[in-house]
Amino acid sequence: MEEKNKTGTVYFFTGLAGAGKTTIGGLFYRRLRAKKANVFCMDGDAMDGVFKRTGYSTAARLKDAKQQFYLCRALAQQGIDVVMCSISMYDEIRDWNRANIEHYKEIYIKVTQETLYRRDQKQLYSSGAKEVVGVDLPYDEPKTPDVVVENDGQETPEAIVTRLEKQFGLT
Repeated sequence: MEEKNKTGTVYFFTGLAGAGKTTIGGLFYRRLRAKKANVFCMDGDAMDGVFKRTGYSTAARLKDAKQQFYLCRALAQQGIDVVMCSISMYDEIRDWNRANIEHYKEIYIKVTQETLYRRDQKQLYSSGAKEVVGVDLPYDEPKTPDVVVENDGQETPEAIVTRLEKQFGLT
């Protein structure tokens, strides 16, 4: 039985486009949702339909990310677990999360450049597109994640999520 008034946990799946954040985070969400009722999933791409993007400058990207994590914090404060999948390219955001979200778990989905170019589902890396994080825009690689997942195809998403569930005491 779930404890009432317990603060929720924000599980933040971060990494570059094509790393597998949505695939792994989505599966993690579905498994968590099967175990408890109060779970909400947020995907960075889907959030563009919820919050109006303020632009692509560094200041605008910081503002947009903060807005999303204010929502994550508000939901967690109401006892809802949040699974957030987003690039969130700046240390400043992840530092804010650690300082301001009581139960915060950061999962860095890390892949090699070769894997990103091979997957390239959105044609970000092969099209010559501009303003691509990790190509022509800076990406502050997470320095203190709770978990680093090497996602270059050696392990299935199911196996990764099973490992995360054990690591976070959810099994």
